Amino acid sequence: MKSLFAGLLLGLAAAATPAAAQTKLTMYYPIAVGGPLTAVVDGMIKGFEKENPDIDVEAVYAGNYDDTRIRAISAIKSGQPAQLSVLFSIDAYDLIEQDLIVPFEEVATTEADKKWLDSFYPALMANGKIDGKTWGVPFQRSTIVMFYNKDMFREAGLDPNQPPRTWDEMAAAAKKLTRDGRWGLMVPTTGYAYWMFQCFAIQNGKELMSADGTRTYFTDPAVVEALAFWRSLSAEKKVSPEGAIEWGTLRQAFTSGQTAMMWHTTGNLTAVKKEAKFDFGVAMLPANKKLGSPTGGGNFYLFKQAKPEERKAALKLIQYMTAPERAAQWSIATGYVGVSPASYETEALKTYGQEFPQALVARDQLKVAIPEFSTYETGRVREALNNAVQAAVVGTKTPQAALSEAQAAAERLLKPYQK
Repeated sequence: MKSLFAGLLLGLAAAATPAAAQTKLTMYYPIAVGGPLTAVVDGMIKGFEKENPDIDVEAVYAGNYDDTRIRAISAIKSGQPAQLSVLFSIDAYDLIEQDLIVPFEEVATTEADKKWLDSFYPALMANGKIDGKTWGVPFQRSTIVMFYNKDMFREAGLDPNQPPRTWDEMAAAAKKLTRDGRWGLMVPTTGYAYWMFQCFAIQNGKELMSADGTRTYFTDPAVVEALAFWRSLSAEKKVSPEGAIEWGTLRQAFTSGQTAMMWHTTGNLTAVKKEAKFDFGVAMLPANKKLGSPTGGGNFYLFKQAKPEERKAALKLIQYMTAPERAAQWSIATGYVGVSPASYETEALKTYGQEFPQALVARDQLKVAIPEFSTYETGRVREALNNAVQAAVVGTKTPQAALSEAQAAAERLLKPYQK
C-alpha cells in the first residue's frame, strides 16, 4: 500500500512539473524571385523544429529585401522580439552603423562553429566580412547570368551551344535575333539597376567602390564607357527596347518569347525552367576587358538585442539551414547558388547538375565574381547610382552627366567615413 501511495505521489508530482521552456525565435525573410518558395522555407523550419523540439521558430515572409529590412528593424525598435533575419548581403554596413547586429564570431565560438564559418564560398562571404569580422552568412545567394533561347538562336543561324562570350559577340548576336515583336536582349533597369550596372563596369575592368566601402569610382572613364555601352544597346544598336525594362516582369518577357536573351539573377532559374516552353541555355555574362559579375542576394544576420540563449538557438537554426543538404535543396528549388562546395557534393545536387547543367553556371561564375555594391550610407549612395543608371539608359541624361551627379552625392555622403 505504501509503495502504491508513494508511486501515486510521484506520478502527481511529475504531472505537475512544467515542461522545459522553449526558446522562441522570430526570423524575417524576403523572396525576390518567382515560385512558391515560402513553402520550401516552412518545410525547412518544420524539419529543424522536429530535430530541436526545445526551439520554436516563427518564420515571417516579409516581401522583398527592402520590405523585409524595414519590417525587421521596425519590429526590433518597437520592442518586438526578432533574433535573426535574412536581409540583403549589402545591408551589412547599415546594420553595423545602427548597432543592430553582432558578428558571428561572438556566437560561433567552438572549433566546429569556426569550421562551419570557413565552409562557404569566399566570393559569397565577401559582403559579410567587414573589418576582419563576419557579420553576415550566405543563404539565398546569386550571380547574374545570361539566359538565352536556343530555339531562337537556331532560327537565326547562331550556334545554340556557343553563347556570346564578349560584348561585341553579344551585340552581333542580338542584332540577328531582333525582329518585329522580339528583341535580341533585355537587361532590367528597374529594381536593381545598380547591380546590373556593376556587371558592365567590372566587365570593362573597373569596380564601382573601394573594398572598405568609403569611396566610389562612378566617373572613372571605364565606368562611364560601360554605361554608354549599355545605353547604346537601345539608342544605337536597336537590339533592346527604349525606356525602362522591369525587373519583376522580365522573366515572363523571356519565357513568353519577347526577348531572345536576358540578364537576370540565377535565383530565377527554376522558375524559368518551369515556365519556358522552349530549349534555353544559361551562360556566364560576356566580357569586354574581363569576365565578371557581382554576387547578390541575402545573408543571415544575428540581431544584437537577442538574449544569449536565443543567439545560440538562432545560430543552430542558421547552421541547419545552410547545411549542405538544405543548401542543395534550396538551390534546386530556386536556382540560387549552393552556398558551399560541400552542397555540390551532395547526391541531390550532383544528380541535378548532371541532368540540368544550366544549374552549375552561376556556381562556376563565382571564380570571377566580385562583392555586390555596398558602402557606408549604402541606401542613399545606391539610390544616387540607381537614378543615374536609369536616367542614362532611358536617355534623359548623358552617362557622363548622370554619373557625375551620382559621384558628387556619394562623395558628400561618404566623406565622414574617409580616413
